[in-house]
Amino acid sequence: MRGEALPPGQREARGWPVSHYGPVPRFRVDRWSLQVFGATATGETYSWSFDEVMALPGATITTDLHCASGTTTRGHEFFGVPASALMELAPPAPDVTHVMAWAEYGYSANLRLSDFTSDRTLMATHHNGEPLTVEHGFPLRLVVPHLYGYKGPKWLRGIEYMTRDRRGFWEERGFHTIADPWAEQRYSYQEDERPQGPCA
Repeated sequence: MRGEALPPGQREARGWPVSHYGPVPRFRVDRWSLQVFGATATGETYSWSFDEVMALPGATITTDLHCASGTTTRGHEFFGVPASALMELAPPAPDVTHVMAWAEYGYSANLRLSDFTSDRTLMATHHNGEPLTVEHGFPLRLVVPHLYGYKGPKWLRGIEYMTRDRRGFWEERGFHTIADPWAEQRYSYQEDERPQGPCA
């Protein structure tokens, strides 16, 4: 949050609307894992079971959530595993610049490494003191408070370390690859906006 102000173009909404693409997945604890793969420092793939993820050190943040459609919901308390803690357990190679967050059904969201390693980026397990509901991402949801919501997939299953950027699900469909709500980075055409000369 940046004080009490809303990002430009946003309006406050009540409650916490459910918004996602595709069906709600069925959780089966015996088949669930969280993986870190791609350009890891060791070249290995790391994997944690549901119980192992729940046992990792946790942190709490309070934040607003900004949807690229123009709504903001305020004062969410999330508890979960800091993304930076995961990186300590599964360090990236030195030339990693971006990550791809993978969720159920192949949903993906690309992030700059600096956004993923922010001290407020969280792999959330709880919301307002209660376990996440399945509609809101149980058992694990990525929360990147300083970016639009499509950068925080529900039903998180993996983090891929990348040495170059690659567009995720919504980014391939016309949404901005960075997604800073304070700069109104909603759509991909804005990525190429530059000052134009008088004869352009």
